[in-house]
Amino acid sequence: MVWEGLLDNGKKGVWTLSSKGQDTHLTLEDSRKLFLKWVEIHQKARKDKNSKKNIENLQDEQGPEEVEHEIAPSLLEVLQTVSPIGFEHICKRLLREHGFENVFVTQASRDGGIDGYGTLELNPFVSMKVLFQCKRYQGTVSRSQVGDFRNAMIGRADKGIILTTGTFSEDAKREASREGAAPIELIDGKKLVELFEKVELGVKPKIVYEVDYNFFEKFIKK
Repeated sequence: MVWEGLLDNGKKGVWTLSSKGQDTHLTLEDSRKLFLKWVEIHQKARKDKNSKKNIENLQDEQGPEEVEHEIAPSLLEVLQTVSPIGFEHICKRLLREHGFENVFVTQASRDGGIDGYGTLELNPFVSMKVLFQCKRYQGTVSRSQVGDFRNAMIGRADKGIILTTGTFSEDAKREASREGAAPIELIDGKKLVELFEKVELGVKPKIVYEVDYNFFEKFIKK
């Protein structure tokens, strides 16, 4: 009924009659014909899609030049290939995009376990200094590494952030939120990708189109 334009599902889980639906009265036979009509349309669409896929497969077999169109590496895979220093500067840019101010990367030889720092303004009256550490890992960040970072923070900042392309162990997560200790935010690979996508940093949005069957209905009937 949505494809026929009789129902509007503009909101997820909310179904309302469209103006066309309010003026339409369907008998049992009308409903059956409507159902069969859209079954036929979808079957034809699937056949056309399969035909197109077969043509593309044939084209793939014609030459090696198509290899370059293989699936591109994911954002996380790209982040794992940059240099450690490069990753620190990428994280600096990410923090700035998310509202941090005066963000700096420390000198590698003098970081004391701290890769960078910045300021986060909570409101016009309150701001906090934040230290961050970047771990370009494919593995797991341990509890001891979180503890070492906290020790390096003592007396230097109100909050800490560890950003990694890997994951955090359960003990590391417990250590980060330990009561009575300076809080540390843990950003793993999955969350890191979400933060990049949210501000569209280093990624481009991709538009996906779906067929509007209502538009084609009048042409199908001719």
